[in-house]
Amino acid sequence: MSHVDMKEAITKGATSLGIEFGSTRIKAVLIDERFETIASGSYEWENLLKDGYWTYNQKDIITGLQTAYREMKQDVERKYGITLRTVGSIGFSAMMHGYMAFDSTGELLVPFRTWRNATTGAAARELTDLLQFNIPERWSIAHLYQAILNEEAHVPRIDYLTTLAGYIHWLLTGNKAIGIGDASGIFPIDESTHYHPSMIKQFDELIAGKGYPWKVEDLLPKVYLAGEQAGELTEAGAKLLDPSYDLQPGIPLCPPEGDAGTGMVATNSVRKRTGNISVGTSVFAMIVLEKELSKVYPEIDMVTTPDGSPVGMVHANNCSSDINAWIGLFREFSEAMGYEADNGKLFSVLFNKALEADPDGGGLLSYGYYSGENITGIDKGRPLFVRSPESRFNLANFMRTHLFTAFGALKIGMDILTKNEHVAIDSILAHGGLFKTPVVGQRIVAAAMNVPVSVMSTAGEGGAWGMALLASYMTNKDGQESLDVFLEQKVFNDVEGEVVAPDASDVKGFEAFIERYRKGLAIEQAAVDHLVENGRD
Repeated sequence: MSHVDMKEAITKGATSLGIEFGSTRIKAVLIDERFETIASGSYEWENLLKDGYWTYNQKDIITGLQTAYREMKQDVERKYGITLRTVGSIGFSAMMHGYMAFDSTGELLVPFRTWRNATTGAAARELTDLLQFNIPERWSIAHLYQAILNEEAHVPRIDYLTTLAGYIHWLLTGNKAIGIGDASGIFPIDESTHYHPSMIKQFDELIAGKGYPWKVEDLLPKVYLAGEQAGELTEAGAKLLDPSYDLQPGIPLCPPEGDAGTGMVATNSVRKRTGNISVGTSVFAMIVLEKELSKVYPEIDMVTTPDGSPVGMVHANNCSSDINAWIGLFREFSEAMGYEADNGKLFSVLFNKALEADPDGGGLLSYGYYSGENITGIDKGRPLFVRSPESRFNLANFMRTHLFTAFGALKIGMDILTKNEHVAIDSILAHGGLFKTPVVGQRIVAAAMNVPVSVMSTAGEGGAWGMALLASYMTNKDGQESLDVFLEQKVFNDVEGEVVAPDASDVKGFEAFIERYRKGLAIEQAAVDHLVENGRD
C-alpha cells in the first residue's frame, strides 16, 4: 500500500486498534486491513506489593492507557502527517484473572488484586471441592470468596465484579461486557450457557447465610464471543482515551479479552491439537483440547479460546524476572570493568552460552520465585540458586539452569496433560521477549515439552497485535466465518515461521533437571520459612 493510500485508509478508519495491559508494559498497536502494524505506542509500569497484595495503582491504569494511545497517535502523525480521529474497531485486553470490585457509584472498593497474588488458597480449595472443577487461586471467584471468608467490609457493597480488561471496556463504552476467554478466568464456563448455571447456583447456596444483597451472577459482566460487537466508544470514553478530544465516539468495540486469548490469536493457536506458550513475568501454555480431561487437576485451568473452545491452561506465576535480574548483575559487572554492554548483546551472548552446557545443567539448581508458585505449592517468593560441591559450576551450566527453571513449574503442569491425560499436541507456537534471541528459547521449550516449537515472524507483535486482530475479525469477517478460518486463511496464510524440533539429548537433560527440581522444592520451602524480608515473615 502506498503512502497516499495508507493516509486515506487511516483517515477513513480502515484500521483496527488493540491495547493490551501486560505485566510490565501497556502497548497500543494500530493495524491496517492487511493486519500489518502501522503505528504503536507503549507505557512501562510495574506492579507493587501493597498491604500484602500485588496491585497496580488505579491512576497508573488510566495514565498508561492514555500514554500508550498518545504515543501510537504521535507515531501516526510522524509517519503519515495526519491526526488520528477514528479507527475501524477497537479492542482491549489485559492480564487475566484478578479482582476488581466496584460499588453502585463506580468506586473501586479495594485496590486491584492481580493474578500474582497467592492469598486465596483456602477459597480456591473449598470451591474446587464444592464445584468439582479446578478453581485456581488467580480466578476472580476465588478472590471474591476469599474476601467473604475474611469477612472483608467491602463485600456487601459490591455491585460489579470484573477483570482489568473488562474495567477498561466499561470505562470507554459504559457496557459491562467480557470476552468468553477472559470470562473463563472469572467463573467456570459452560459452552452453551456461558457462566455454568449449576455452579452459579451452588455458589449462591454456599453463601446464602451471609445475607448479601446480591446474587453472584448479577455481579458479573455479560459474556460475548469473538466476532460479536460488545459496545461503542462513548463520548466520555473517547475523551478519556484521547484527552486532546481528536478521537471521535461511535467506534465499535469487540469483547475485551485476557492475555491468554490474545496470545492464542497472535500465534494462530485456536485449532484443536495446537497450543501456544507465552513468556514474560509469568509463563503459561494453552492447549486446545479434543476432549474433556478425565478428572480435576489443581495444576490445570480449564478456560476457553476467544470463540469458546475448551482449553487446558498451565499457568506459572514466575518465569523471566530472575533471569532479568541476573542479566542486570552481569551488566553491572561489565560496566564496572569499563565496558558498555548493549542489552540485546548481553542476552544473546549469555543465552547462547546455555547451548554449550551439559544437557542437565551440570547439577545446578535454581528457583526464580519472585512470588508464590501455585503449581508447586510455594506461597511466597524467594529466588534461590543452589549447588553441591560436585556440581559443574560454569557460565554455560549457570545460564542453562536459569533457562530450564524458568519453565520448571510449567513442565510439571504440562506433564499432567501429556503423560497422565495423553493429550495430543501437534505443535507449540511461542511468543515473548525470551524468544528474541534466535533458537535458544525454542530449544529449551522443545526440550521441556518434547514437542516441535515454532516462532513466527509476527511473534514480536505480541498480545496487543492479537487484540487488534480480534477487533479486525469483528468488522472484517465474511458472514459466519469462524475465527480459526479467518486467522488461517487471511492473517497467517503467508506468515513465515522457524520450527525447532526437540533434541533427544536436550529432552533427556531436562528430564534429569526436573527430577532435581522436584526434589529441591523442600529447599525452596525452607527459604520461605526461614529467610525473612525486611525483618518480616
